[in-house]
Amino acid sequence: MKLIDKLYKDAPLATRNEITPKLGFLLTVLLALAWLIPFLWMGVASLRPASDGINLMAELIPSLKPTLDNIRDAWEIGDFPRYFLNTTIICTGILLVQFFTITLAGFAFARLDFAGKTLIFYLFLMQLMLVPVLLIVPNLRIIAQFGLYDTLAGVMMPFFASAFGTFLMRQAFEAIPTELEDAALIDGASLIQRIRHIYVPLSIPSFSAFAIISVTSHWNDFLWPLMVINSPDKRPLTVGLSVFTATAEGTQAWGTIAAGTLMVIAPLLITFLIFQKRFISSFVTSGIK
Repeated sequence: MKLIDKLYKDAPLATRNEITPKLGFLLTVLLALAWLIPFLWMGVASLRPASDGINLMAELIPSLKPTLDNIRDAWEIGDFPRYFLNTTIICTGILLVQFFTITLAGFAFARLDFAGKTLIFYLFLMQLMLVPVLLIVPNLRIIAQFGLYDTLAGVMMPFFASAFGTFLMRQAFEAIPTELEDAALIDGASLIQRIRHIYVPLSIPSFSAFAIISVTSHWNDFLWPLMVINSPDKRPLTVGLSVFTATAEGTQAWGTIAAGTLMVIAPLLITFLIFQKRFISSFVTSGIK
C-alpha cells in the first residue's frame, strides 16, 4: 500500500486524473463482489442436492447436479403461499393509506397557512429521530385498546402516517409553481381538485420513490409483526421464515433454509432488476440522495 501511495503521489497530474476513476471503479467492483457473496452462496445452496452432504454447503461452487427439491420442500413445509399473501396485504394496505395521509399532510405544510405551522412541522419530524424499538410498548397498548391485536390491521396501523413521506411530499409540492394552482382556482377548482389534478400528477416521481422505500421497509420488517401476530395463518414472510428455520425440518437442511430465504427476497430483487432504471430516475427526480 505504501508503494502504491508513493507511485500515485509521484505521478503527474494528468496521470492521477486517469488513475483516480479507475481506482474508484475497481474499489466499487470489489465492494459489489463482497456484497454479492452471501446472495451467491444462498443461490448455490438452495440448488444443491441433499446428497452432497453438509460439508459441501459452505462452498460457492455450484453442484454438477442442481435440483429444485429444496425450493419445493420450503414452499410446502413453510406455508410460504400464506406468508406471501399476508405480506402483500400488509405492504399494500400501509402504502395506500400512506399515499392519502402524506399527500394531505404534505400539501398542508407546503401550501396552507395556519398558526404554529413551522413548530408543528418540526414536531412532526421528530418521529424520524426516534428509534422504532422505543415505540413498541405504546403501540402495543394502542393496538390492544382498539382490539386489533393478532390482526393484519394491527400490524399496519402504526405506519399509516409517515413523517418521512410527509417531508418528501412537502418538498415536492413546494417545488410546483403556485401559478398553476392560481389558474385552477380562477377556473373554480376546489381544494381536493387542485390536489388531485395538479399536485399529485406533477409529484409522481416522489410518490414512486416513497413507494419503493415503504414497501421495502415493511416487506423486511420483523420485530413489530413478531410482537403483534400470534396466529400461524397471519404471519408475514419474515416471521414465517424465522419460525420455519427453527423447525426440525429446517435446522437439518441448510439448502431448504437457503431456499426459503431466497423466496423471501426474490420478489423485491426481481422487481428491482426489472424496474431499476425507473427506480433510479425516481430517486434522482425526487431529490433523494
